[in-house]
Amino acid sequence: MRILHVLDHSLPKQSGYVFRTMSIVAEQRARGWEPVLVTTPRHGAGDETQEEIGDWQIYRTPNHGPKSWAPAGLREWLETRITTTHLRDLVREINPDILHAHSPVLNFFPAKAAAGNRPVVYEIRAFWEDAAVDHGTTKEGSLRYRLSRALETRAIKRADHVTTICDGLRQDIIGRGVAADKVTIIPNAVNVDNFPPIEACDEPLKASLGLADKTVLGFIGSFYGYEGLAFLIKAFPALKARRPDAALLLVGGGPAEDRMRAAVKELGLEKDVIFTGRVPHEDVRRYYSVADIMVYPRHSMRLTETVTPLKPLEAMALKKLVLASDIGGHRELIEDGKTGRLFKADDQDDLVNVCSQLMGERESWLAYHEAGRHYVENVRNWHASVAHYEGIYNQLLARD
Repeated sequence: MRILHVLDHSLPKQSGYVFRTMSIVAEQRARGWEPVLVTTPRHGAGDETQEEIGDWQIYRTPNHGPKSWAPAGLREWLETRITTTHLRDLVREINPDILHAHSPVLNFFPAKAAAGNRPVVYEIRAFWEDAAVDHGTTKEGSLRYRLSRALETRAIKRADHVTTICDGLRQDIIGRGVAADKVTIIPNAVNVDNFPPIEACDEPLKASLGLADKTVLGFIGSFYGYEGLAFLIKAFPALKARRPDAALLLVGGGPAEDRMRAAVKELGLEKDVIFTGRVPHEDVRRYYSVADIMVYPRHSMRLTETVTPLKPLEAMALKKLVLASDIGGHRELIEDGKTGRLFKADDQDDLVNVCSQLMGERESWLAYHEAGRHYVENVRNWHASVAHYEGIYNQLLARD
């Protein structure tokens, strides 16, 4: 079975989107299927039509750069025209059994136009209109927002089957008038072989960061506003008042970093909050080892309530203790009191109370570590997750 995956971007870029994609296609290949990858112009400018990365041959849609003269809307229309033309040629060349278009919605319509009589699966990882709100390029309820939402709804109804990453998104899709049996969850997961448990702290690294003898709260990832990291920093003085040994380790970077650093300076937390900047991928595990508790204080908003992240699962696989806000995306991953702890989203007092309690119950940490690892190994692994595609693909091919 040959599946043509139509993607926004891919390797060599590094993102949660890419990690999910590569986990899916690697597991599909392991099952004896033949996944083929193609990126749209959104991957970036370039003339190449193919790129070999590791043991993957990735097709590219040539892109000579954005049309700076074109207004928003027209640019996206031109992009889909280019993608459609390229996909039609590629479909004739490789003759896939199924086209599998992944978010954003701009990938679906070219795939549908190029598919002929082949089935098209549309995989929604987040809604385009909600992502635009988070990036600050539009506001909820604006004309652009409503048009983007209408495009998503049209795509959902035209797709032969819809897959998504969590129940929050599935319920939203069904609410748009789509039959429940047309929507399947392919949950985010972890390749446990890539995340063996961390058995010991890298003490030299911890000392070099000025964190010796500290109980370290950690966050490793991109600093976006919705992650709630500035909120966490503002809650930190109250936590320090109850737990003087607390320190915060922030590994990464992103759009919210300036605001976070300003909050640290304003509150006089320079000795307690450590920014490392982005670190090489091969060193990330060392920084995880330094953290006692991984904290995910995401704000409650439409995007976070409906979309599940990957980072808490990776932390569980590493046998790290997880503390997170109780937004919908986290509640689908974390069982409070068993695989981690949850606090009320956007409530600094509850964050401080739950975190302080957790810090004072070190004897319970091992049970959390074991339960989190067990959950990832037995439920949230890519072998189990990707298995859900088999019934979808076979049903669509049988229909033809």
